Amino acid sequence: MISSNEMPVALTIAGFDPSGGAGVVADIKTFTAFGCFATAAVTSLTFQNTTGVFGATHETAQTVRAQVLPVIEDFRVAGVKTGMLPTREVILEVARLLRETHLREASPIVDPVVRSTSGFDLIDDDALAALKSELLPLAWLVTPNIPEAERLTGLKIETEDDMRRAASLMREMGARAVLVKGGHLLTGGDALDFLDDGGDVRLFRAPRIETDATHGTGCTLAAAITACLARGMNLADAVGAAKRFVTEAIRRSPQLGRGFSPINHNITVRFDERGGVEIDKPE
Repeated sequence: MISSNEMPVALTIAGFDPSGGAGVVADIKTFTAFGCFATAAVTSLTFQNTTGVFGATHETAQTVRAQVLPVIEDFRVAGVKTGMLPTREVILEVARLLRETHLREASPIVDPVVRSTSGFDLIDDDALAALKSELLPLAWLVTPNIPEAERLTGLKIETEDDMRRAASLMREMGARAVLVKGGHLLTGGDALDFLDDGGDVRLFRAPRIETDATHGTGCTLAAAITACLARGMNLADAVGAAKRFVTEAIRRSPQLGRGFSPINHNITVRFDERGGVEIDKPE
């Protein structure tokens, strides 16, 4: 467990969203909210706002590596997550960095960003194949939403049992644990997330909030889990705390933009002496 006077370092390797709602900007806000020192490497400069993604210019494998190496040579990174990895070459380089450096010990979280909230495809089939074969086997946790899990597994996911099968298939691909996010699944009043942690399964439920404030929710959830793991929490507790944070961030969305509003990362997070997490709620 991280002591109260230590600030763990967290690293995000992901795309840049100039509108500030997703990607490395959302990750940095989340790491900071959870008391981590935020570092970042940009994989792609996207052109987007709350209404959609209009294009992107991708970094090369060499420029991604050149961003990451100075950080990990200077800091001992306690938590690392990946987001948008747009090309096969970038994915192979990130996998190489995880294999060859201390990042492998930082419980890598792979958020398999394959499509934006507005429906823009962010990686091609060659990149997806590399993600499955090279990156998933290095992941401590993979955090797909329903469309991402369907693309990774080829399954049609419509029920809790489908989520279970998809998680099991992704573990067969090599991931240690899988969190299938069920926000796209219409299962009644609750939003369900399904965690398969080495075969130990658990459902997380939260009241479904009818809202368009969903820009960056996946990035934020994965970043919050990363920060909690960096602070020494176990996986199930980290997922629970991250889910509570995202639920409150959606509930308190600033309602900005003309499309899918970003969520509110300006929420106080407190850790008690035993490592428990309290998410402040307004009176």
